[in-house]
Amino acid sequence: MTVTGFDAPDIQPADGDRPVAFGGVLGPEQLLTAYRYGLFPLPAADEYASAYNEAVHGEAVEAGEVVLLPGAEDPYALAWWSPDPRPVLRPGEVRLPRRLARRLRGRARAAGGAGAAGAAEWFTTADAAFGAVLTACAEGRQPVWLTAELRAALMELNARGAAHSVEVWEGEELVGGVFGVAVWPVLSLDSMFHRRPDAARVAVADLGARFGAAGGRLLDAQWDGPYVRSLGAVSMERSRYLAELAGAPGTGILPTDRLPVARLV
Repeated sequence: MTVTGFDAPDIQPADGDRPVAFGGVLGPEQLLTAYRYGLFPLPAADEYASAYNEAVHGEAVEAGEVVLLPGAEDPYALAWWSPDPRPVLRPGEVRLPRRLARRLRGRARAAGGAGAAGAAEWFTTADAAFGAVLTACAEGRQPVWLTAELRAALMELNARGAAHSVEVWEGEELVGGVFGVAVWPVLSLDSMFHRRPDAARVAVADLGARFGAAGGRLLDAQWDGPYVRSLGAVSMERSRYLAELAGAPGTGILPTDRLPVARLV
């Protein structure tokens, strides 16, 4: 698929820990095309971050090892990544620690009892507050990668049903969430946040359950690390990940009902 400012089939995965491309246009069509080919964006926070990208990766670009896409005044302000290997989770296999499971069950029992003050049960929704989740995920994060341009593109994809969020609520307070982009049988997790301990974990587990119910087969955690490993992520070679991405039909509609978190444990 070719979109103005983004020709994903021409991008060859780079070896090592570096982007596969710089530049291009960060609109909803370009963003969706990128995810369909296993790429995700990392915009530079400012001109200094852009200059750093050029200083570190400029030689690889000049050697043709990293693609420079047309359409951008400052191509180094937008990097496209496709890590190898890729950390992934199966939708129904997101781990919740035993201590958290006990706490959630206790909340559910306390919330159902008479006079149980201060023990509000947690509930989840999907796509009920996508913009609020984006805002919360951007708060206090350094470097600033969730730029206004990227947020606008993600909001449009959410309106089209291609980007999703899960919200964790304590009463009427938003205490955690996660968002990502769905491409056929894969949902790529972009970012998460919590305002209560473990609320982000609950959001990922809930999104996995909902995506699995819609026929999804894989959650892509993008960046490997101890936290995603604790959720149950395992490494998958990029070639296999790309085959999973292209090898199955799309999913059904993501369930968006307000549901109790206790069902997950």
